[in-house]
Amino acid sequence: MKANTLPILLKDPTILLIGGGNVALQKAQVLHENNIDFRLISKEFNEEILTLCQDVIQKKFKLMDIGKDSIIIDATGNEKIAKKLLRYKKNHDILLNVVDVPHLCDFYFMALTKNRPLQIAVSSNGASPTAAQYFRDECEALIPKNISEYLEKKQQQRDNNMINIEETNQELERLKSKVYLVGCGLGDPDLLTLKAYRIIQQADVVLHDNLISDEIMVLVPEATTKIYVGKKKGHHSKSQHDIHETILEYTAKGLTVARLKAGDPFIFGRGAEELLFLNEHNIPCEVIAGISSAISAPLVAGIPITARDYASSFSVVSPHSKGNSLNLKWIDLLQRENHTVVVLMGLSRIPEILAEATRQNVPNTMPCAIISNASRPNQKVATCTLETLEEASKGMLRPSILIFGDVVNAFLD
Repeated sequence: MKANTLPILLKDPTILLIGGGNVALQKAQVLHENNIDFRLISKEFNEEILTLCQDVIQKKFKLMDIGKDSIIIDATGNEKIAKKLLRYKKNHDILLNVVDVPHLCDFYFMALTKNRPLQIAVSSNGASPTAAQYFRDECEALIPKNISEYLEKKQQQRDNNMINIEETNQELERLKSKVYLVGCGLGDPDLLTLKAYRIIQQADVVLHDNLISDEIMVLVPEATTKIYVGKKKGHHSKSQHDIHETILEYTAKGLTVARLKAGDPFIFGRGAEELLFLNEHNIPCEVIAGISSAISAPLVAGIPITARDYASSFSVVSPHSKGNSLNLKWIDLLQRENHTVVVLMGLSRIPEILAEATRQNVPNTMPCAIISNASRPNQKVATCTLETLEEASKGMLRPSILIFGDVVNAFLD
């Protein structure tokens, strides 16, 4: 199919749209979405089309109605009107589009991406609007959401004769990259959100640690670059600074990076720190919520943490503060009636927890549970009291959570 066409942009066009039905409505919507003023003329109108145009003439179309308009869109489907316009065009400088009749058109409507400073138009030369729309949508996905802000900055640089092509190319590579902080839940791949699964399948680079289960890592395509950034107690293979630098390295190449986070990225993890770092470096980032073990680990172990008559509230705490310092300010919550306390990452801090609980006179008969590797094939649950908690913790593996409260005895006796 030979196409002798030249895509151009017309500034401040004067447009007359003839017709008031559904076909005209489609064209009116395109013009309206792109902030293009136009006149509308028809004897009858679809009510919706009237909300898109301010300059409306309700009458039967005649050639004298054209006036100074240089672009005419015939959306009537009326052959007589099309013939009149073709005769008129022989002696007048107009561009004519007879909708759905490509061989009579001087121009075609392209499928346009959203109206922004950077806009992409796709045309099939009238052969298949559906094909044009399909590839328009593919192009739309390539344009960063913050492109308007970026182009405003580039316009200012151009106005000041500060044009640096190499620097711009580097910026654009980074601009088209994106980082996802993906909550991977407990470790059971069936508990991933659909969005988390899709990101894991599509990312160019996956950063993972020892808390991400083997079952989830199996979902990562073989061709994807996988980087281990684990932090095990007593052995840090990657510092947080190193993780940040690794993300910078790959986003500078225009790649999509998925940082896999156990549980939910924002619950006692470093997701907030990573998001702040990415924002400071103007790297687009999206956080994908994950199922937190704080709620789901008790669930899969059969402990309803707010069971009626046993607990009317619950708290989620961690014995670790920044820099891995000890945090036991929450111990007084163990004294609260009808309350459940869920402790994340507490297995290694049991001796300190017990010492502080004793100091605050927490009864050593308080029911406790330890849930190890919740939802995974090697899940293990141990029930005990404060007095026997340390003994019960022997042989339990990380990741584990601790639960304190009467709901333990009520449902795991």
